[in-house]
Amino acid sequence: MKLSDFSYHLPPHLIAQEALQERTASRLLLVKNQENDTALCSDKVFNELLGLIQANDLLVFNNTRVIPARLYGQKSTGGKVEVLVERLLSEKELLVHIKASKSPKKGSLLNLEGRIKVEVTGRQGALFKLKILNETAALELLEKYGHIPLPPYIERADTEDDRERYQTIFAKKPGAVAAPTAGLHFTNDLLEKLQKKGVETAQVTLHVGAGTFQPVRVDDLSKHIMHSEWVEVDEDVCNAVAACKQRGGRVIAVGTTSVRSLESAAQAGELKPFSGDTRLFITPGYQFNVVDCMVTNFHLSESTLLMLVSAFSGYETIKQAYQHAIAKEYRFFSYGDAMFLSRRDGVTTLST
Repeated sequence: MKLSDFSYHLPPHLIAQEALQERTASRLLLVKNQENDTALCSDKVFNELLGLIQANDLLVFNNTRVIPARLYGQKSTGGKVEVLVERLLSEKELLVHIKASKSPKKGSLLNLEGRIKVEVTGRQGALFKLKILNETAALELLEKYGHIPLPPYIERADTEDDRERYQTIFAKKPGAVAAPTAGLHFTNDLLEKLQKKGVETAQVTLHVGAGTFQPVRVDDLSKHIMHSEWVEVDEDVCNAVAACKQRGGRVIAVGTTSVRSLESAAQAGELKPFSGDTRLFITPGYQFNVVDCMVTNFHLSESTLLMLVSAFSGYETIKQAYQHAIAKEYRFFSYGDAMFLSRRDGVTTLST
């Protein structure tokens, strides 16, 4: 398939610019696969997820925490710069994107937010390496002075409210520069109700990078170089998945990041503990090893995430589901509404 196969037109007013006051007030599009490759779509609200999940199921969340990764400042020459942290390399080192009229050279000094002094120490492809010159650790400085890195399609400045709403309730491991947005719909009350129903939960970590918003620049998808993201799937997750399969339950990934984490850890056909970078690029034709169902938001046209959900539920099914969502004026992207998807083949390939 080609990039152009994943293009769709979205009226701009459907791009959610603000979070809803109540997390579970979002709409939920239930998408069922039918034998004739048509999507059966049902319009629900997110609270109704409780009735879609069974007692034997396992919900897998991404517990990454978004860091205030955007910084504004000046070069020593006075030119303006915008820095977006891609990754914390150490307590004093950052890997970042830099926007400036002219790229800073190695050895250049930057003054960020009027408080953070950094030195450009080198390049890593299109990214820059920065060394913090302050005595304070990088993460502490970001938490104090940084801005929440709202996605480029949210056309406003970040606010204090975003520090809470652009974060899941189970976020605990700092390192992401974009939220695992399917998790934004969950509340403690909904989780308690799911647990009382007998639903098990597990947590993986995938630190979402800014690369998730980078456009695919080739029409031949086999030539696309997937961005790298750091993943951790521990033994507890592997045991929880095995127990779920054994009792006949479904592994339900909350978000494409949870899908990518689990599938990255099962590339040999068996889910095993994994910690490290993944470049897994999931497109139609991919054989899923772990995940049976998925909760996900709506994704950008021509994005790798739209390709992933098309691989999961079927290209025609997703195409029709998006047409339905646009016609019904669902809210799209990070602060938007959600979908509940099932795997197209309906077969679990992972042995227990």
